[in-house]
Formats: sequence, C-alpha cells, structure tokens
Amino acid sequence: MIKSDTIETRDGPLTIQPIRHASLALLWKDLTILVDPADNLPRLAGLAEPNLILFTHQHGDHFNRETLEAVAGSGTAIIVPRVVMDELHGELHDRARLIGAGDTTAFGEIGIVALPAHNLTPERLAFHPRGMGVGYVLSFAGTRLYVAGDTEDTPEMRGLQDIDVAFLPMNLPYTMSGSQAADAVMAFRPRLVYPFHYLDGVEHEIFEGLLRQFESTEVRIRDWYADD
Repeated sequence: MIKSDTIETRDGPLTIQPIRHASLALLWKDLTILVDPADNLPRLAGLAEPNLILFTHQHGDHFNRETLEAVAGSGTAIIVPRVVMDELHGELHDRARLIGAGDTTAFGEIGIVALPAHNLTPERLAFHPRGMGVGYVLSFAGTRLYVAGDTEDTPEMRGLQDIDVAFLPMNLPYTMSGSQAADAVMAFRPRLVYPFHYLDGVEHEIFEGLLRQFESTEVRIRDWYADD
C-alpha cells in the first residue's frame, strides 16, 4: 500500500490513502470513503468496507462495475453522475444517488459539492466533453478537499476558495499539462496538492518544478504506480 498521510480537522484526523492512478480512500472518524476505486481490488483489500463511494465519470480507469459489486456492502452509499448511473443495473442502480455539476448534498457530517470536470482545449474536447463528469469538494469539519476528476483548469476550479487539499490530474492529451495545473494552483491556492493521474508521463515533475518557489502550496508527490 502506498504511504498514507494524516491531516487534522476540527473533529479528528483525516487519513488520505492513495490507491492507484486516480483512486483514493479517505478515512475520517469511523468512516471509509472511496473515490473512483476502478479496477484496483488487490489494493483495496486492506481497507474496511466503504461507507461511501464517489465516482467522477465512467471511464475504465475511474469506474469498474465488478470492483463496485465486490467492495460495496449493503449499507454503502454510492454517489454518481449520470454517465455512471447509466452503467449501473439492478440493486446498485436503485440505491445510487445521482449528482450533477453544481449540486450540493451531504453524507452525514460530510458536505459534498459537485463541480464541472471537462476538457477546454479544442483538440481534447472528445475525451471529456462538458457535462460528462464531475469533480468533488468534500468538507470534513471545515477541512475542504477537492478531487478534480478528469478535467482541465475550468473557471470553476480556478475560482475555488479555502481548499486545504487538492488532487489534480495531469496527463496529456487527456487532462492538464503540468504547467496548466500549476497555473490553476496559483489561482486557487490550495494548502496542499497531490498530483495524480499522470501514468508514466513527466507532467507531475514539471508541475512540481513550477511550484517549488510558490510558498502558498505544498506539493506532495506519492508513487501512485508503485509495484505496477
């Protein structure tokens, strides 16, 4: 398992557990939250049954129906955009909660806001068109965490405020370049940022270099592809 990190909230520690690529787990109080678990069953084996699973969109590196069926217990809440809802059937479909960009909801004490996640560059629009996916801002007792999904630096991202932790994708041509992501960070100034979704590219290294002197934000590199 990749090294986890713990940050303090006003109501206890929040543990951030990278899983792989764009998949992560969040552990807070007695809750386990998965984001985009995808096809990562071996890496999920050591975690408790999730209380909540969030999906950003339907692409195979973010969503896998067999993984969802394997890890979701009878009490697991599932929150999805329309493109994932269309992939669900039977009981999982019936109990999944639909969310769209701009929607606000909650899971117990955790606030959830869905943001647009899509490409902007004309030659990349076919990968993630507007209206397909979402990103999430999750609030844990005042600590705000942003998981961007697959996106470029949308106005909604750049306009974020008071983000404590951000997860930003940076692999071309599908999401952002390292320089795009760095420019976005300079706009919304998260306290801590994790580059992820970078495969074997170098964009996360470019990103880290550009932000080395940007004191507002700590860049935290984790090996999302360890043991691949």
